[in-house]
This record gives sequence, C-alpha cells and structure tokens, in this order.
Amino acid sequence: MKLGIIGGSGLYDMEGMEGVHEERITTPFGNPSDTFVCGKMAGRDLCFLPRHGRGHRILPSEINHRANICGFKLLGVERVISISAVGSLREELRPGDLVLPDQYYDRTKASAGHTFFGSGIVAHISFGDPACKELRRLIFETARDFIKKDWKKKDVRVIDGGTYVQMEGPAFSTRAESETYRKLGFDIIGMTSLAEAKLCREAEICYQAMSLVTDYDCWHKTEEAVSVDIVLATLGANTRLARELIRRISAALPQKRGCDCGEALKHAVITRPDAMPPETKEKLKVIIGKYVS
Repeated sequence: MKLGIIGGSGLYDMEGMEGVHEERITTPFGNPSDTFVCGKMAGRDLCFLPRHGRGHRILPSEINHRANICGFKLLGVERVISISAVGSLREELRPGDLVLPDQYYDRTKASAGHTFFGSGIVAHISFGDPACKELRRLIFETARDFIKKDWKKKDVRVIDGGTYVQMEGPAFSTRAESETYRKLGFDIIGMTSLAEAKLCREAEICYQAMSLVTDYDCWHKTEEAVSVDIVLATLGANTRLARELIRRISAALPQKRGCDCGEALKHAVITRPDAMPPETKEKLKVIIGKYVS
C-alpha cells in the first residue's frame, strides 16, 4: 500500500524519507505539477507531490488536478493526504489550528477539470461524504494524541470535520464574500482541495485534507485582512507540525483499507461499453480498467 502526500503552500518537500528517488510521470491528462518524490517513511511506501510545483510557480486555477491524481493512480497510491493553508470563517477556529474537513462547497467555475469523465464516457460518483471516514479518523486520533503528548504548542487544536468552501483565487476574498460564506455556515476557505477530493473518489483513492488555518480571511473586525505576509508568518509552525504528523500517520496506517473508497466506480459508470469511444476508453484505462474490459 502506497501513501500519497500533496504538499501545499509552505510544504514543498518531505523530510525524513529513505531511499528517495524521483518519478516523472506523464498521464493521459497531461503533466502533473512536478515530479513525484518517492521513498519510504516509517516503513511505508510514500509518494510526495508539491501541488504548486517546487518554487511555488503554479496558480491555484492553473493546477492540473487530473494529471496530479492520475499520476498517483499510476504509481499505485491508494490513499492521499492533502496539506493546504486555509482561512478561518469562524471565531473559534484560530490560526495554528488543524481542520480535517468532511464537507465541501464549490464556488469555482472550473468543474470540467474536476472529473476524469466526458468525451463519450459518463460516470456519476456518490459524493455525499467527500472524504474517507476511515482515513480521517486515523489522522484525527494520531494528531490529537501527538499534540497532547509531544507537540510543544499545546494550544493547537485538531477539528474533526467542517465545511471547506473552495474559491478560485488567486486574489483572496472580498469582505462581502467572506461575510456571505459565514452566513452560509461554512468553516474554512481555500483554493484547491475540492478538485482533489472529487478526482480521488473517481480514481477510487482514499482522500483526506489536513487544512492548516493561517488567518481569519477578511471578515474579522479586530484582525488584519489576510495577506501573503500573514499566511507565511503562520505557515512555519504549521508545516513543521504537518511533517511530523505525516511520519506518525504513515506508521499507523493499516496495510488494507476497511472503507469502500476502492469501489467508488462500481456502479457509477453508466455508458454502455459498446458505446464508449475507443480513444476515450483507452485514456481512462487506468481509472475504469477493472470495470470495462
């Protein structure tokens, strides 16, 4: 079983890996954000990909999410943990906290890039519960115990669940947008995670985001509106925590999955095999191959 890690702002590499080598993957959907850095951590095979590329050169709206997730699939990854910076839409969710979202709300205009399907092959995945419950539970318990016993900042809280609203960026929210998201009951805001969750479900890969709160977006009356300076000021400690948690989560992961993420497409593909365009069928072979001969 291989574990995939997607690094976001501030996390461009994974320290502590052994037998490190790079895999340059070309997918039917184009090139991923960068080469995959693969090796072992805590005895587990691990593949790491920096979402924005090394040097942070790719805008959120420019990320080829399909190539990124397809690359993990081609490498044999069965679980993906995504790490990203987010803004808080709740007073009680403070900068420095770790949120494990279990719901998403889409505010983007790029949904065509959030699915592998189309061009003659149609599938509709179940997405009522967008994240893997089994993976989220393990991350929550590992993070809670580590922070309680070994992390120097005892005031860091791990929040099990929450709604992540995805905007496109690259600009941060207006105050009107931020206040609207709060009224709608959303908890955190970011620019990347929803697409990854959708594509991982289609690829039958377990997915869970580890959302690192860096700011209060721009709604807070006594806190400065979010800026790159504010985000970077909080990211240092958050990134160190994320790296340590990945090491411990890797060691704690069971070899076999006990969830149903690995069968997400079992009843989702509705196009008759004889109606599938051969070129699209070949393009989707790594995704639907076990269901369509």
